[in-house]
Amino acid sequence: MANLDDIDRKLLAELQSEGRVTNVELATRVGLTAPPCLRRVRTLEEDGVIRGYHAELDPSKLGFAITVFAMVSLKSQAENALREFEAHMHSLPEVREVHMLNGEIDFILKIVSRDLQSFQEFLTSKLTPAPNVASVKTSLTIRTSKHEPGVPLE
Repeated sequence: MANLDDIDRKLLAELQSEGRVTNVELATRVGLTAPPCLRRVRTLEEDGVIRGYHAELDPSKLGFAITVFAMVSLKSQAENALREFEAHMHSLPEVREVHMLNGEIDFILKIVSRDLQSFQEFLTSKLTPAPNVASVKTSLTIRTSKHEPGVPLE
């Protein structure tokens, strides 16, 4: 874990909340001048604490009306089988998140789709026949009441 002071935490909280803030505005918000603020942010980037900056898009406004969570069980949990499955999931643009789990289910996937028919086609032609898949259970989201990317920063 990175050794962060209060100013680093404030920087991270501000950037996590508003990634497009200018360096001058960010410096003002955390009580620094611009040059040391920029140095700190660059250090956080170089240390891998800040992995990137992204625009948060509204899936429904881009035609992706459906979000599905798929619980996938594999036939084998050998490392090469896990990596092959993960590599295949990386090749599927509809799959937005892949999390390996412990327990009965091996992976949970977050999948976006334009509509139910498109999702059904994806499920039967790309996900179910994927390498090493034993079973897939899906749940369609009805509503998202909280979406808070990142981590809590006090």
